[in-house]
Amino acid sequence: MITWLANPERFVKFARPAAPIAAIITVLTFIIGIPWALVFSPEDFRQGASVRIMYVHVPAAWMAMFVYTIIAVAGFISFVWRHVLADAAIRYAAPMGAIFTALALVTGSLWGQPMWGTWWAWDARLTSVLVLFFLYLGLISLRGAIGNETRAARLVAIAAMVGWINVPIVKFSVDIWNSLHQSASVIRADGPTIHASMLWPLAIMGLAYMAFFAWAMLTALLAEVDVRRVKALDSKTGPASRIRIETNASPGGAFKPGAANG
Repeated sequence: MITWLANPERFVKFARPAAPIAAIITVLTFIIGIPWALVFSPEDFRQGASVRIMYVHVPAAWMAMFVYTIIAVAGFISFVWRHVLADAAIRYAAPMGAIFTALALVTGSLWGQPMWGTWWAWDARLTSVLVLFFLYLGLISLRGAIGNETRAARLVAIAAMVGWINVPIVKFSVDIWNSLHQSASVIRADGPTIHASMLWPLAIMGLAYMAFFAWAMLTALLAEVDVRRVKALDSKTGPASRIRIETNASPGGAFKPGAANG
């Protein structure tokens, strides 16, 4: 499926209708999720209203790991098959992943201060998430530092795959080491331990984050395909010819016979 979508024509056929659907889901889930999570969800008997930071923090942490996994998979596809869309996916996903990770770190600090009495601790979970943030920044910086696009794609793909080892470390850090951070309460082998009154708004917010990422990625990659098509046309006919073709195109999108030849 992934390699099938690597074909630009197939990707466009999939992404054109999928992008607006993802946008609609994003809007609806945020409209439902934000008031439900931040206003109507119950307070915790120990944490009080501060527990509502969870509805911003936890989906951001999920997305931080999920986006890097997407990047690692795209890196593998880019490295093995050299699909340009896979490389573009890394380029567009890395900044979004960095933002999700930064949001997880900031909200985690805000949530942790009243619970732990400190804004930061060199805890296994916190430290591994910070490493994840630097991995995102590293991918962004590595691409920007290399002028050759092909070489940059190869090196970024390798770095993405190697860096993925930190994702399971983030996930299982609270189980492997003693941690201030609580253990997983949603994604567990024996099922969620969080009460349904909190689980549902958390799930809605998680879906909202996911839909937003999907919409942003599809939109960016569609733009990438359009840009590459223009570049390909320029390389074959030259910019002046492309301008003449576009100028002489009929309103319906079909070219006038002989328009490109004068």
